[in-house]
Amino acid sequence: MTLPPLAIAILCAAAAFAGFVDAIAGGGGLVTVPALMTFVPSPHLALGTNKGQALFGAISSAASFWRGKGVDRERIPLAFACGGAGAVLGALIQLKIRPEPLKPIALVMLVAAAALVLVRPLVLKKAHAHDVKAPNAKLAAIALAIGCYDGFFGPGTGSLLIVAFVTIHGDGMTRASGNAKVVNLASNIASFVIFAIKGTILWSIAIPMAVANAAGAAMGARVAMKRGDTFVRTVVLAVVVALVVKLGVDIVR
Repeated sequence: MTLPPLAIAILCAAAAFAGFVDAIAGGGGLVTVPALMTFVPSPHLALGTNKGQALFGAISSAASFWRGKGVDRERIPLAFACGGAGAVLGALIQLKIRPEPLKPIALVMLVAAAALVLVRPLVLKKAHAHDVKAPNAKLAAIALAIGCYDGFFGPGTGSLLIVAFVTIHGDGMTRASGNAKVVNLASNIASFVIFAIKGTILWSIAIPMAVANAAGAAMGARVAMKRGDTFVRTVVLAVVVALVVKLGVDIVR
């Protein structure tokens, strides 16, 4: 399938903006999934292509947080493994059924996420006041469950991870954003492999979008680490609200 140059340009602009937002607060899929579904008639091809382009943004933002010492490296092996395993499961389920049944569940999760970010006192703690020794079982459960959601559907994954790490591990918002990138990278790699094997990635669209997404993600990660917790918290809330509105509209339709 080929698209006209103007359509590719629009999708690349959407990917760049999505990469920027995703690196800070998650939710880049809110931009790219609807954009792809506008030009790609098959939902499975649109979702598969979205993973094809999002992978490189995930690599870029994770690398930026790693270089900036914005992740808890002790958590990486378990978080990465469980995030990847969850995404494989989610991607395989998505290829078997339509994604629409997950939207009401995602809406409830995102409303709860917004409420937690608003009222949770932990968000007011300093970025270094986080508990890297929180039980591994909780870390595994977070990575597995949200990785599965990412493999199945996707939009809001980063936001849900950030809220989970803030409320359960006590991370500051910037630290939570960095730690979320580890799980997000694993889930993107795993689902990318599944969709590539199944032939649901349109490479002529995914490749140029991937370049744009990676550039936006690198810029977003730098901004997040420079501006700090207050800025990240504001963006997380804005993205979560937008996701809730978008999913609510989709359900009503």
